Amino acid sequence: MPVTVNTLNQDNFRHSVNINNHELFTDLPKSLGGDDSAPSPHDYFDAALASCKALTVKLYAQKKDIPLTGVTVEVTHDATEEQRGKYKLNVKLTLKGVLTDEQRDELHRVADRCPVHKLMTTADVTIETKLSEGAFSQ
Repeated sequence: MPVTVNTLNQDNFRHSVNINNHELFTDLPKSLGGDDSAPSPHDYFDAALASCKALTVKLYAQKKDIPLTGVTVEVTHDATEEQRGKYKLNVKLTLKGVLTDEQRDELHRVADRCPVHKLMTTADVTIETKLSEGAFSQ
């Protein structure tokens, strides 16, 4: 399942993002010269964490018959030290439903064990970029 990103217009930074049968868009904020017409790559990074936590908690609650009626995950970031290799994510987890303190604690722990959280905090990620031998066009 490749993720494919394509330039839509040579005059701006808006790009299409194709994942399986889904099309999303990305752009840069106005402060970086974009039109802010779509989320930035950093927004998608943060969204990956938020959506993984929400889905993981919901799935776990369903499997364990915990009466969770909804989840809200709000992620904010502090990128002030990104150039020094530090990117801080702050997560606010809201669990909905009539839950005991024990169930709330259990779901809180589960949220921090979602696959994307683990990937972001424990994996040794290697990225290899190769130049395509594709056609050149102007």
